[in-house]
Amino acid sequence: MNGKMHSETATFSADGVRAQILNPFVHKLELDNTYDKIRTAIFTVILLPFRVIVICFLIVTAWFLACIGLHGLSEDDLREKPMTGWRRSLKPLICFIGKMSYLAGGMAITVRGRQVSRKEAPILVVAPHSSFLDSCIVYATKMSSVIVRKESMDNYVGKLINYTQPVYVWRDDPNSRQNTIKEIIERATSKEDWPQVLIFPEGTCTNRSCLITFKPGGFYPGVPVQPVTIRYPNARDTVTWTWDGPGALKLLWLTLTQVHSSCEIEFLPVYYPNEDEKQDPKLYARNVRDVMAKALGVPVLDYTYDDCRLIAQAKQMGIPGGVAVREVSELRTLLGLTRTRVEMDLARQCIQEERRWVSGQEFAQRLGVPYDTRSQRLYKIFENYDLGMAYFPDYLMCAVFLSIQHATASQLLEYAFKLYDPVGAGRLKMHNFEEVATRCLGLAHEEAQNTFRQVDEDDKGYITYDDFMSFFQNKSDFSLSFVEVPVKPKAQ
Repeated sequence: MNGKMHSETATFSADGVRAQILNPFVHKLELDNTYDKIRTAIFTVILLPFRVIVICFLIVTAWFLACIGLHGLSEDDLREKPMTGWRRSLKPLICFIGKMSYLAGGMAITVRGRQVSRKEAPILVVAPHSSFLDSCIVYATKMSSVIVRKESMDNYVGKLINYTQPVYVWRDDPNSRQNTIKEIIERATSKEDWPQVLIFPEGTCTNRSCLITFKPGGFYPGVPVQPVTIRYPNARDTVTWTWDGPGALKLLWLTLTQVHSSCEIEFLPVYYPNEDEKQDPKLYARNVRDVMAKALGVPVLDYTYDDCRLIAQAKQMGIPGGVAVREVSELRTLLGLTRTRVEMDLARQCIQEERRWVSGQEFAQRLGVPYDTRSQRLYKIFENYDLGMAYFPDYLMCAVFLSIQHATASQLLEYAFKLYDPVGAGRLKMHNFEEVATRCLGLAHEEAQNTFRQVDEDDKGYITYDDFMSFFQNKSDFSLSFVEVPVKPKAQ
């Protein structure tokens, strides 16, 4: 997309109701100046190797102790009854080693408040979830039982996770959700001395700018829960791992090359559900989220894991503004555009080349909406900061993506051929196809030009959507993943 996305908050008023528009799935991290780059380079050479060696030694030691503790136990044994005796006595040692591995990486873990016993609160609710480094909560909570996908256990760290006696999620099981909830209820209400169950109810990572929708799974037992918050009060945020942002290796590298970083874990007072909350897990989850958001000083936002998947689909398909597609959806709803269908009408019309770049006022005028803070924010998402204008077909392409229910990517591509054709006939010349290919297909300019030449075998000087799809289907060595990706956006 054009312009820069970040996690800022914009506040709008619609029919007397204030609505906050956030993008919790974006995190930008760059070294700002030469000093930071030089310092990072120096620490990469003199500090990083030492830290990696010490961390690896500690992790291997913890893994070895977990192997000893699990010797002779099958997975069925781990699910049938809690560990006792000498096996359980190894947990404090493994937790200590785990905390030391974080300290060896330069991260000090500070714990505030008091973790209550399982009898007082069988479930620990942890938020916000923003990083793979949140796994430190397992050591801070004396190896509470985590909820984990079974297929993710087939790795080196699997032994350590197994030692928490986790609640398994079986992806291939069509009844996985119900079975997971059933096991959580059994664990939480059991009279045996199981570890506390630890859940991240958001279900995905955010940038900590808000708390998104809590999944109700951990609230079905209707038992008291203890909310636990995680903060990373560092000058440079090198830990946040979101759908749009640095990868895990880059974050780990930048974190390990910081002189010092910190993580604050706070145990809040136990939350006791009332009768209404016991009968309604979603209400229970919302109310616990409100308490945690107040403690963190952040707003709540009804985003879900499905929104993450929608963003991922938009990015994979090269939809302009794809990373902000959830924010675009919110703003379109506030402006009433989801009811008017004006965008679909405009997408079917011809947009002359000289009218494709628009100012903020022109943008609002074409959509038939007021030029206010809402439309300005929507415009800013697609604005090219260098030109100070937005490319209108880019916005319409994103709006079409959100408007068409269960469309295939090839259907969206058909719209793109019309949107980026100056005469609206779906016949793209070389430079127009470059627009489609670079903006919507993720191709570089040279790749787009080569593709155009291959499709235009008759040297007509233009290609159509049918030409392109025919070429794609007949060339087994030519592949674009976008054609196979289904789009299932939420109902508007």
